[in-house]
Amino acid sequence: MKLGIVGLPNVGKSTLFNSLTKAGAESANYPFCTIDPNVGVVPVPDKRLSQLAAIYNSEKILPAVIEFVDIAGLVKGASKGEGLGNQFLSNIREVDAIVHVVRCFEDVNVVHVDGSVDPIRDIETINLELIFSDIDILERRISRTSKSANNDKTAAKENNLLKRVKEHLENGNLAKTFETEDEEETALLRSCNLLTDKPVIFAANVSEEDILQENDYVKTVRDYASQNGSEVFVICAKIEAEISELDDDEKSMFLEDLGMEESGLDKLIRASYHILGLISYLTAGPKETRAWTITQGTKAPGAAGKIHSDFERGFIRAEVVNFQNLLDCGSYAAAKEKGLVGVEGKDYVVKDGDVILFRFNV
Repeated sequence: MKLGIVGLPNVGKSTLFNSLTKAGAESANYPFCTIDPNVGVVPVPDKRLSQLAAIYNSEKILPAVIEFVDIAGLVKGASKGEGLGNQFLSNIREVDAIVHVVRCFEDVNVVHVDGSVDPIRDIETINLELIFSDIDILERRISRTSKSANNDKTAAKENNLLKRVKEHLENGNLAKTFETEDEEETALLRSCNLLTDKPVIFAANVSEEDILQENDYVKTVRDYASQNGSEVFVICAKIEAEISELDDDEKSMFLEDLGMEESGLDKLIRASYHILGLISYLTAGPKETRAWTITQGTKAPGAAGKIHSDFERGFIRAEVVNFQNLLDCGSYAAAKEKGLVGVEGKDYVVKDGDVILFRFNV
């Protein structure tokens, strides 16, 4: 899973990125301190893996991972060259979802590029720049398809769709609100990789005082998100920076002292999996215990293909046991003896927490 982090300058974007990834992106109280896109890969915390590894005496544990891409702060007029322009937006066209960091705190010591805190205005500023960036992409693609549209029905259909989407964006709408006429148009639109067509998770960045109680700024972001099919999670970038320096035991104590049940990373991962419709299944053996991320509703052969294309191509069956059942039994053999290991075929829909052994022949 790949997530792109966007936001205005000085909203806590790079501070959040640093704390999530410990990648050390420069963070300072002035605009544009993130000059190049920063990339960090973060393991997805999953307590099941260590428990499963203990059962199998696994040599290695390999969690699922999330890749974060942090780009320079955008400002009004970025698409016309203001600030650093939108030159870095191409770096997040390949992401699965966008994490939009929104400032929801007052602090006279941290300047706001627009002079005041207004989350909805800030969101709309970023949306507008993403729209302009998408229009630029569409214009270039329209230019290419126009040349063959007169003699090629497929090119003509694509050209027609692109022009309709461009008009939709020019009216101030996001690409994800555009209604396609059929599956072919939907596939064409997806192939454009438009930024405003991607799922959005808002990270409402609050002060330390507001982390346990939502302020009015956060409430406005939640209202906006609910109307636009987006996810929201509340974080305090300062607290996340402190958490990132602690080991697991210290982290638990720190969160407990603050009255928090989970870290910002945990919240973000939960929101990401939810908005993208993702789950994890597990594999285990003496060599390694591993988590694999798949889309909810994936059938057994498709899940096997995540490991290797040969597994999908030569799929025979999947031997499946629920993680909790396996844990309760203490071993695969005991679970099998109790009839808790199912032998599933090609139509089996994989569930979150399934521990699977694939049988295949190529």
